[in-house]
Amino acid sequence: MKTRLIFAFLCLSMATFAQKSEKMTRFVIHTPMGDMKGVLYNDTPLHRDNFIKLVNEGWYNDSPWHRVINKFMIQGGGNKDGRIDPGYMIPAEFNSTHLHKKGALAAARIGDQGNPQRRSSGCQFYIVQGQKLTADQIAMYESKMGVKLTDEQKKAYTESGGTPQLDGAYTVFGEITEGLEVIDKIAAVKTLPGDRPATPITMSIEIIK
Repeated sequence: MKTRLIFAFLCLSMATFAQKSEKMTRFVIHTPMGDMKGVLYNDTPLHRDNFIKLVNEGWYNDSPWHRVINKFMIQGGGNKDGRIDPGYMIPAEFNSTHLHKKGALAAARIGDQGNPQRRSSGCQFYIVQGQKLTADQIAMYESKMGVKLTDEQKKAYTESGGTPQLDGAYTVFGEITEGLEVIDKIAAVKTLPGDRPATPITMSIEIIK
C-alpha cells in the first residue's frame, strides 16, 4: 500500500511539473549563427511580462549583441536605433532556485552604488556561457559566499558550467533550452575594446505561440 501511495505521489508530481512546463512562455532568438530556443520563468512575472512586451513591440528586431566575453556571457538588448534602455527599471526578482548556469537568461543592471535595490534594466539582458567548475572550485565558492549548493546545483555547474559568482545579484528570469552551441559561437568572435564584436552580430526575438 505504501509503495502504491509513493508511486501515485510521484506520478502526480511529474504531471504537475509537466503542466507547469507547458504553461511557461517559450521564445526563440534568431541570430546569424543559429537559433536559441528557451523559456521564461513564471515565478519572475515582472521580467517575464516585460520581455514579452518588448518582443511583441519589436524592440529587439535587429538588436545588436554589444558585449561579448568568452567563457563568461553574451549581452544584448538595445534597440537598433541606438537606444540602450526604454527609460525604466524593473524591481529585482531574485530566486535561489534559478542559477547562473550555462544558458541562463538574466537581466543586466547598473552597479550597486547607484542601484542599491539591484533593479534590472528595462531591456538589457545577458545569456550565461561561463565555464565548468571542479568540485574544489565549488567548495571554495560555498566557503567564500557562505552558501550550500544542492547536489542538483553542483551537477549543473560541474557538467554544464556557469558563473555562480553572479547568483543572488542579478535576476535570472529564463533559460535557453535548445541551441546552447550558439552561445559558444557568439562568445568566440573577435572583439574590440569594450568587448564589442568586431563584426556586428544582430538578433531578432519572437514568442512561440
